[in-house]
Amino acid sequence: MTAPQFVVRPDKADLAAHVADRLIRELEPLTTEGGEAHVSLTGGSMGIATLAAVAEHDARDEVAWTRVHFWWSDERFVPRADGERNSRQAREALLDALDIPDVNVHEPWASEDGSLDDAARAYADELAAFGDERGAFPAFDVCLLGVGPDAHIASLFPGRDEIHATDAVVLPVRNSPKPPPERVTFTLPVINASARVWLVVAGSDKAEAVEKIRRGPDPDTAPASTAHGLLETIVFADETAAG
Repeated sequence: MTAPQFVVRPDKADLAAHVADRLIRELEPLTTEGGEAHVSLTGGSMGIATLAAVAEHDARDEVAWTRVHFWWSDERFVPRADGERNSRQAREALLDALDIPDVNVHEPWASEDGSLDDAARAYADELAAFGDERGAFPAFDVCLLGVGPDAHIASLFPGRDEIHATDAVVLPVRNSPKPPPERVTFTLPVINASARVWLVVAGSDKAEAVEKIRRGPDPDTAPASTAHGLLETIVFADETAAG
């Protein structure tokens, strides 16, 4: 577990470009030296803006994308074609432009694929297929996370039991305080087994959430304050979010 570092950029566009550059610089040596990389993506405006910035980056093709596996820390349980799907937005922003095998894109079930409970179980099973002796899931090289105004991450919201779960890898979420109401989400142990956890946050409405992260871990009121990478934890924020 590492204490969070804070990296502040002037505005949202600069922030997205900076995180995109850091992501490419992390993945390039991991993939060109013959290894594979596992990346957990996030939705939200900054998560998708970061992916779009990767797509436009001059060094994009220095990464051997065929060796990268993409996952999502949470997904909205809606039809696959729904614009609310994190995976659809990610495909449109970046993934469809990459030379990457379909089997490397680990998209959680959509609502037409089965029940919410079955979707959570199927995603946990897929994670387990890439696990090793350290656990029933891959240790992510980079876990990108957005942060809500209420300091939630993935679909782990303040005041709910999901943030305290330790006996599951993926959980179904019902009656989410943020629509849509049904989702699947990683649990905190999966996030915190990542080598690098990067929280990307922008906007004045996120300033209170960033301040809660600065205060230290408090899962019940600020799930984002409990996210930590094994090697590195960074909060990337624009000036308005950083206060």
